[in-house]
Amino acid sequence: MSDSLLAALRDLLGPKRVLTGEALRERYVHIWRMTEGLRAQALVLPQNTQEVAAIVRLCHQRGQSIAIHGGLTNLVGSTDTRPEQIVLSTERLNRIEEVDEQSRSITVQSGVILSEVQAAARERELLFPLNFGAKGSARIGGILSTNAGGLRVFRFGMTRQLVLGLEAVLPDGTIVNSLKKIIKDNSGYDLKQLFIGSEGTLGIITRAVLKLVEMPRSRNSAVIGMQDYQQATGLLKFLDRNLAGTLSAYELIWPATYRAMTSPPAIPKPPLPYDYAYYVLVDSLGSHPEADRDRLLELLLEAQERGLLAEAVPALSEADLDWFWRIREDVRVVADRSPYDQHFDVSLPISDIGAYVAQRRPELARLEGVEGVYAFGHVADGNVHFIIGKTRADDGLRLRINELVYAPLRELGGSVSAEHGIGTHKKAYLHLSRSPAEIALMRLLKNSLAPRGILNPGLIL
Repeated sequence: MSDSLLAALRDLLGPKRVLTGEALRERYVHIWRMTEGLRAQALVLPQNTQEVAAIVRLCHQRGQSIAIHGGLTNLVGSTDTRPEQIVLSTERLNRIEEVDEQSRSITVQSGVILSEVQAAARERELLFPLNFGAKGSARIGGILSTNAGGLRVFRFGMTRQLVLGLEAVLPDGTIVNSLKKIIKDNSGYDLKQLFIGSEGTLGIITRAVLKLVEMPRSRNSAVIGMQDYQQATGLLKFLDRNLAGTLSAYELIWPATYRAMTSPPAIPKPPLPYDYAYYVLVDSLGSHPEADRDRLLELLLEAQERGLLAEAVPALSEADLDWFWRIREDVRVVADRSPYDQHFDVSLPISDIGAYVAQRRPELARLEGVEGVYAFGHVADGNVHFIIGKTRADDGLRLRINELVYAPLRELGGSVSAEHGIGTHKKAYLHLSRSPAEIALMRLLKNSLAPRGILNPGLIL
């Protein structure tokens, strides 16, 4: 970076919002790697869209690459930086601008944390249904740019289904503003979808209008044990049919993962014994607290009589709800069981998940250097996560694990990324999920909107 660019950035933002030298050592590239100092020329802290646009224009003119940082929760290498880059952090784009109860929408800047959006909606007895374990640190810009999923995709869809309007800064500094609150808009291309899921390579998301729904009046959950994958899929169909659209989450946990999530150093204790081949965590959101609770209990008893489950423990209080969902959300306790860990989020047809995991787990476990294979996921939307615990971090082992996990997905019609994105870690495997024509179209879009490739260079393609 030239001295003239650094001076121009300081003139624009002031010296306190352009960090260089020793100040960068206090920064990091991931919330799980806080001991590693940030490698970059500078880090800039814009407070509004106009400042973002001015920064991008300056960098575009000089061909200066920019790495975009939000909550630093990404799991595919998208927040890694290079020494020659400028880092643009969205942390000061942190205002909730409006909650519109009539339109059931919330307008936020991209640096707002997900839990803050949820809380602002809850104050108006509304719900922003997107939810996952990193809700206390993930920022809206990163969530949108990766099209994040989470625990309620089965009922409410991925992030892109929850976005009404968007504002973004293009790679040349142009501001594209379409902050509409309307649900129906067939006036040409849906441009916001270009930026949702593009991982910051086509533009920097600065503001968004998000869709809210009415706050449910009841929530009911249960932890269920069973011995057969056919029971898991059969119970899913049974509950979905009989809960009349209120089933919001259906999480499947394999036994080694369940044990790791419910034994020390993990805090939650196991609601069910370690006797089952599969554990399911279900959640329903409804409107009649007592009736909804009784209905779920009736259905669980009926399902047991039908042979769809072996044992079930329902949540009988708010404390039980917190207990059950902490088990599923705090996946870091699983990763911490080994000195090194490798994460996957793949998707495939629900009917193939049982056999796929049954084949992958022993093959992975036999690799020298692997000491734990943990599977869990949002089985209702075909998404399986693996955390592979390793004793070492050599590249050969990493690539062998990748091959075992990813290789079967092409034949199964699956995807190497269900909800985490591609980043840098999955670029070499994109061809397993996308055809040559699709990848060529992605390149055409990127070359058209970002010919100089200065925004998050090296991601996806």
